[in-house]
Amino acid sequence: MKSLLAICAVLLTSAVTMCGQVPMASSHPPTAAAVAPKPNRSTFVPPVSDKPVARVNGVVLTQRDLAREEYAIFPYAKTHGGIPIGVEPNVRRGAMQMIIFEELVYQEAKRRNFTIPPARVDKAMVEFRKQFHSPDEYKAFLKQECNGSEQVARTRVIRSLTIDAFLKQEVDTKSVVSVAEARAYYQKNFDNYRMPESYSFQSISIIPPDKSDAAQLKEAKKHADDAYRQAKATRSYDEFGLLAEKISEDNYRVMMGDHKAVEVKNIPPPVLEQLKKMRPGQLTDLLSFDGIYTVVRMNRHNPPRLKSFDEVKDSLRQTMQQEKTERLRSSLDKKLYSAGKVETL
Repeated sequence: MKSLLAICAVLLTSAVTMCGQVPMASSHPPTAAAVAPKPNRSTFVPPVSDKPVARVNGVVLTQRDLAREEYAIFPYAKTHGGIPIGVEPNVRRGAMQMIIFEELVYQEAKRRNFTIPPARVDKAMVEFRKQFHSPDEYKAFLKQECNGSEQVARTRVIRSLTIDAFLKQEVDTKSVVSVAEARAYYQKNFDNYRMPESYSFQSISIIPPDKSDAAQLKEAKKHADDAYRQAKATRSYDEFGLLAEKISEDNYRVMMGDHKAVEVKNIPPPVLEQLKKMRPGQLTDLLSFDGIYTVVRMNRHNPPRLKSFDEVKDSLRQTMQQEKTERLRSSLDKKLYSAGKVETL
């Protein structure tokens, strides 16, 4: 349920920060465990009571509903033996917000007479059953979560699809950002797309041990001279990169020594001084600064420029759409909440 996944990102910011995971959401029935069209078996939760935790316009939400949402938000709870103590309060708060929001959305969808075609429900049920390894596992799920009834599962699927359809109409469709909208934003915010001057380069570095004595420093210099000699023998990006992977001692060795594009303000002065005089493919002298020996291969000089609209169009539209989606969802949440009667128990 793509829409519900995204809602969770809006409602559960604090939980995401604590958990470091992409939140997941599933829709829940008022008094029993939910079955979403495309569930994950991580939605199985330890046995919990049906003690009421909230009432939404008279409809009771239970501890079971809350626990399922908590495990959906923190899918590693099963492998961790539960939700970690330090994370649990934020997860619970987010889960409570989510189950209340879903119930409000469902009630509003029903009020507006949203219906789901039977063929779509049938397809969702087929996809749901495919999540299980065997018929016995599916039956065990039905027994634990749906009182052993496939009709109960079907009812839950219809509920989830109804919520999804409502959100698609009220949020997703209205969140689409046209090319014209994106272009207008781009033209009003040129400064956001200015690229500062930079250089793209690779490096091979030799780092003497901390607190080196004279003998160690002499050995490091010898090692650096040999590295420089080998670097000068390379004739391409790949040759230099493979040598960096083999002999360099800085962190960029795992990336073929490639620093990508580095703004001039972030390049060490001794390196920048030489880069300004170089052409692509040339090497600096063996440099010594900050206690290390380095040789740099200049790959490209990138003058300052303004990114074109075509370069940023896709990512800009995506960003704008995400922001628009969040605003619409937040507005919908506030509207439904203020118009209803919500009690936490």
